[in-house]
Amino acid sequence: MEHYYTRFFSYVAEVLVLPEADKASIRQLFKPMFVPKDTIVEPAGQVPRYHNFIVSGYMRNFHLDKDDNEITTDLNDGSRFFTSYFHFMNRTVSNENLHCITDCELLRISRDDVEIGAKRSSTQKDYTIQILQKHLEEQKGRINDMANLTAEDRYQKFLTEKPTIIRHVPLRYLASYLGITQRHLSRLRREIGPITPTPK
Repeated sequence: MEHYYTRFFSYVAEVLVLPEADKASIRQLFKPMFVPKDTIVEPAGQVPRYHNFIVSGYMRNFHLDKDDNEITTDLNDGSRFFTSYFHFMNRTVSNENLHCITDCELLRISRDDVEIGAKRSSTQKDYTIQILQKHLEEQKGRINDMANLTAEDRYQKFLTEKPTIIRHVPLRYLASYLGITQRHLSRLRREIGPITPTPK
């Protein structure tokens, strides 16, 4: 299970360096978990129990609208934290579902253990704030795109910025995330075609 923590440390290293003592605390408090494809790890209607770090796999966050249609509001592109953050931190009932689209490897920490980690760790607060700010900026950008870009522009931007997702996520989830119908997305795929990512 060491690769779970190696991936976690690499992700956090993008914003700051973790002291060895903090790595030891993370190993103790974050529990590795394999979740099979198509599992709801946090259902709506309850207080979220865990803060999840995605080591591998694809997840989505969705809620139901007034007509019981699933509205996908978040999709991961690689490793990152993935949680109903507001409800988790405030211990409130969430209207969101966290769904493992594929098999997923996760590291999970409970709300009580977050408090323990904050007391032990010299860096937890700093990296949590920086990573949350990054996520909030991405969400703000998505809201702006939904308001100002055409469906075709949103799709092209999505393919350019997150080319791996479309190979692992069903079209109906992607269409919901982009705010268009599945039929419209299928037409855009035919017209535009896939965009091959540029090698780094």
